[in-house]
Formats: sequence, C-alpha cells, structure tokens
Amino acid sequence: MPVEFLGIAATHNGSETSPRSGAAFDKEYTLKLARAHEDHGWDRVLFAYGSGSPDPAPAAAYVASRLDRLQILLAHRPNVSYPTFAAKTFATLDRISDGRLTVHFITGGSDHEQRREGDTLTKDERYSRTREYIEIVKRIWTSHEPFDHEGEHYRFHDFVSDVFPVQRPRPGVSFGGSSAAAYAAGGAEADIYALWGEPLEKTAEQIEAVKAAARAAGRTTPPRIQVAFRPIIAPTEELAWEKAHRTVDAIKARKESGEPGVVRRHRRGEPENTGSQRLISIARSGERYDRALWTPTAAATGGAGNSNALVGTPETVARALLDYYDLGVDIISARGYDLLGDAIDFGRHVIPLVREEVAKRDAERAARAPRPLVEAGR
Repeated sequence: MPVEFLGIAATHNGSETSPRSGAAFDKEYTLKLARAHEDHGWDRVLFAYGSGSPDPAPAAAYVASRLDRLQILLAHRPNVSYPTFAAKTFATLDRISDGRLTVHFITGGSDHEQRREGDTLTKDERYSRTREYIEIVKRIWTSHEPFDHEGEHYRFHDFVSDVFPVQRPRPGVSFGGSSAAAYAAGGAEADIYALWGEPLEKTAEQIEAVKAAARAAGRTTPPRIQVAFRPIIAPTEELAWEKAHRTVDAIKARKESGEPGVVRRHRRGEPENTGSQRLISIARSGERYDRALWTPTAAATGGAGNSNALVGTPETVARALLDYYDLGVDIISARGYDLLGDAIDFGRHVIPLVREEVAKRDAERAARAPRPLVEAGR
C-alpha cells in the first residue's frame, strides 16, 4: 500500500524550543513553510486549531490558492460553528484547492480549552456531538435536495447547499483520539484515524481497537491509520542524540522562563485527555522504546499532542517508520522543532528512503500474490 507524509502548516516560526519572531499569522512564513513541504516530497500539511490561534480555514485557502500539489488537512472543532455553515466552508475550500482538502474533526480533550470558546459540554457529550456533526457535514456534501435534521445536538429544516466539493463523493474525514469514546466515533465515521506516536506494541493495540470499533459500526473497511512523531535526525547517531538532548534542554528552558504557549498547561496538573495521559505514562515507564522512539520530549511538554520523538540518522528513523508501516500505518505525520529546516531535511533524507523501501515491499508482495488461473484454450 502507498505511504503518505503529513507535515505542519504553521502560521509563524515559533516552536517549543524557540519563540516566534513575528506575528501569530506571518503570511510570508506560512507560504514559505508550505512551499518547502511541497518541494520536498510531502503529501499534505495540517492547519491546526487553537482557541486563540489564527483561523486555519482562511490560512489554508491562502496556501491552497498559491500552491499546485500540496494537499490540505484542515483541523476543525465542531463547537465553533454550525454544521450547515461549516460544510459550505469546507466545500468552498475544496473548490479553491481543486479537490485537495481533508477535514480533521477535533472533539476536544480539555474542558478548560473548550470553555475558552463557550463550549461547556462534557467529554462524552462532545464525542456524541462530533459524531452527529460529521454525519450532517457528509450529508450536506452529497445531498442535492433539501432535508431536515432533528438530532440530539442540531436541528434545522429544509437545508440544501449550493456549493459542493470537487471531490466525489466527498472530501476525506480525519479523526483522532485514544479513548473508548474516540474509537467508537472515529471507527464509525472516519476515513483516516490519527494516533500519536507510541511504542510499537501499544500502537498495534490502538489499531486493533479502531478496527474493532469500525466493525461494531458495521463497516467492512476500517479507517486508514496515521501516526505522528517529532523526528530528530542528524548525520550520525552521536550527533542525533546530542541534538535530542539539546532539544529537551531548550524546551525545559522555555518552560521555566514562563513564556506563554511553550507547553500545554493543565488546570489540575494532569491532562484530561486519554492521549496525553498515555504519553505521560509511557514516558514514566522508560525513555527509549523499540528502534528509535524517545519520550523525554513528551515528558517535557506534559504530553502535549504530537510530542514523542524518533531519534537517529535518516536511515535509523526511516527503519523505525517502516516498523510502523508493517503494523498497518500508511500515513506518517512528522514535524521537527525548527519547522522550516527540519521539514526540508526530513523531506530530503528520510522520505525517499521510506518510499523506496515501501515500493520494494509492495513489488515483492505483488510478486508473491497468487496469479488467477487462465481458462483452457486461452
């Protein structure tokens, strides 16, 4: 099966290791970073969502209108707009991008973060809402006749959109989470299920949970699996590990300085979302796993999102990614701490190695596949 690579479409040059040098939305940097991904073998970039961050939809439209090949993954929280409005926004963006849009629906793992924008539902209620929201958006994308909806969270009457996506039957839907409620919702509705990078054994367990949820929802084909990492690469193993330790030192120094936006801040000391809890638990159990997984970056950020590292030479990191590919992961999400430089380096030195080996394995698998019998006389 083919492998795809997802990068980050940051709107400024700041990261956990260094403060941004300009505005929260730096138009020139946003395009420069996206173009670096397009020019160095990446398939798509994520426009992330935060309560106080620049709106990702117009940022995505800006980039899509200026680049020809790079695909867009747009993060969206259902609490910020009604699904009828959102479906039109997504369809318009798919038109602007000539069919390059996928939407990543975020349920929200922190009550504090959700309440910043007026969302007071409980976690279970949020998952119920997200599932209903996705169902509505899919129907709007594909329905040319007006319809009514009377659901638990949304009610409207006689709605039909006048703007439809380029993609047929619709754009892809991405979803993530590590709780039973997340598996149930994403297993039922997602085309892509996104996980944060964990040890191979635990990743395999999560993949099976997603597949089980998809079967329980009556699906015959489960979502594709995406796993996210923070690669730290260098020409030698020694240099890579030196770089890794410098990276953690820089994260800790920024955290101690009290600069805003350095790490995820949890109101009760521990994160509420299962994914971050898992990352912290894994970090407490050990620093190194499998071929190259390293957890101190996750520990230093409090399990903030995609935060486990893969450390080593490009060859080592490529082999580590192939281990996940062998589990059934075919979308690799990766971003470094020097967003621009690391995107270029990873694209130059890691992506070609992974693609080459995947192509070789696929060819070998095809050669081993049984050939259909030829009827006599033909």
